[in-house]
Amino acid sequence: MSRPFAVLFDVDGTLVDTNYLHVHAWVRAFREENVDVDSWRIHRSIGMDGSTLVANLSGDASDAVQQRLKDRHSSLYKDSADLIVRLPGARELLHHLAGNGVQVVLASSAPEDELAITRKVLDSDDAIVAATSSKDVDTAKPDPGIVKVALERAGVSADRAVFVGDAVWDGEAARRAGVPFIGLRSGGVADCEIEKAGAQAVFDDPLELLQHLDGTAIGTLIGEAVHSAK
Repeated sequence: MSRPFAVLFDVDGTLVDTNYLHVHAWVRAFREENVDVDSWRIHRSIGMDGSTLVANLSGDASDAVQQRLKDRHSSLYKDSADLIVRLPGARELLHHLAGNGVQVVLASSAPEDELAITRKVLDSDDAIVAATSSKDVDTAKPDPGIVKVALERAGVSADRAVFVGDAVWDGEAARRAGVPFIGLRSGGVADCEIEKAGAQAVFDDPLELLQHLDGTAIGTLIGEAVHSAK
């Protein structure tokens, strides 16, 4: 391919069905610390940088309490690892893109140990050229840092990439990095919110995106690559 391009993927809620496991883990962590937070507020924060989530939801909790909240969430989430499954079409979509010369990058801000769990569930490392994790930036989404690191690892500019995610924080990070954004409903966020965050199109899950790929910005880039190769 004369001008390579990449598709950047959020992981939690986009490729693997984990958002509600994260909510449950956060609910238990907050309650164990006697911090009152409604579950719906936690759900609306999933996909946000973990430290920012805790700071926003824990009020005036001390630094020590905030650290315990993060540690406890991580422990509880990993305890539920056997419940993690791929979302419909996730593996097929990644391999279809890789088979068409697309660089597939996981633009995740999850800790490395959590990312290792989801990558094992995805079972698609042969289709993935690079990945990011929380160690790559000081502050994750909606800060665009993770997206920019993913672009650097793919060796492409923002106009040669598309970001796929399920949260408004994904859309905000993509917009701030200048990367087109496609949204998925699989994280439990309403269309109007994903669209307001900048999504050019919204699909149920990776399978529906794969079925309609030709009509998206991803399909356009693949078509341009095929045309230029002739």
